[in-house]
Amino acid sequence: MEEESRLEGRHSVLEAFRAGKLIEKLFVLKGCKDGPVLSILREAKKAGSLVDFVPKERLDHMSETGKHQGVVAVLSAFHYSTVEDMFELAEQRGEDPFIFLLDGIEDPHNLGAIIRTANLAGAHGVIIPKRRAVGLTATVVKASAGAIHYTPVAKVTNLSAEMERLKEKGMWFVCADMEGEVMYRQNLNGSVGLVIGNEGSGVSRLVKEHCDFKTAIPMSGDIDSLNASVAAGVLAFEIVRQRKYAGAANIT
Repeated sequence: MEEESRLEGRHSVLEAFRAGKLIEKLFVLKGCKDGPVLSILREAKKAGSLVDFVPKERLDHMSETGKHQGVVAVLSAFHYSTVEDMFELAEQRGEDPFIFLLDGIEDPHNLGAIIRTANLAGAHGVIIPKRRAVGLTATVVKASAGAIHYTPVAKVTNLSAEMERLKEKGMWFVCADMEGEVMYRQNLNGSVGLVIGNEGSGVSRLVKEHCDFKTAIPMSGDIDSLNASVAAGVLAFEIVRQRKYAGAANIT
C-alpha cells in the first residue's frame, strides 16, 4: 500500500467519522463484530465509505504504530468539487458539457487513469458515487499523473437521481455496454454524460435504465472485454472525434 493519510485505532477512527472527516476506505479485522467496531461500521455506512474486511497480518503490515485495534482508515487525499463546478467550466470554455460518470469503479489505479483520460479528452469533470466505489485516495491522485489538479471530481449520493437532475439541464447519457450499438454508428454530440461501469459487473441495472442508450466498442480479439479505464479512453476519444472533427456521426 502506498503512503497515504491514515488513522489507526477504534477511538480515532470513530471520532473522525463523527467529525465529518472524509474517509475513503476502512480496513477492519475479519470476523471482528464487537460493540465499538459495529459503531464504526454504522458510521462508515452512513458516510458511504468502502469497507474491506482483512486478516490481522494485513492490518499489522499497514499499521505504523502497531496499535490499530483491528481498524485502519484511509482519508481522502484531495478535495472534491461539485457538479456545478463542471457546468461552470464548460461555460467558461464555451462548450457543451462533457462529463464522465463512474458506476462503482473500485480500483484506485483505474480511477486515476480515468481522471487522466477525462482531462486529456477535454471533459469537464468526473462524477463518482459515495458508496461501493473508490474515492480520492493518494493512490488515485498519483495514478492521475497530475490531472486531478485540473479536472473536477464530485461525489454524489445517488448516481441515477443525479442523472435525472442533469437531464433537466439538457444532458443525455450513454453507457458502455457490449450489447449496445457500435459507437461509430451513433451520434455522440451535444451535452453528454459517458457512463462507465464496474470493472467486473459493468454498469448496474438501475443506472443503465437511466441512460438514453448503450454504446459498444467493436472488438475482434479472443477475450470479451476491455479494462474499464481503457474502455473509457476509447469511448471518450470517439466523442472527441465527433465533437471536434467530424460533426454528427453517420448513422446507418
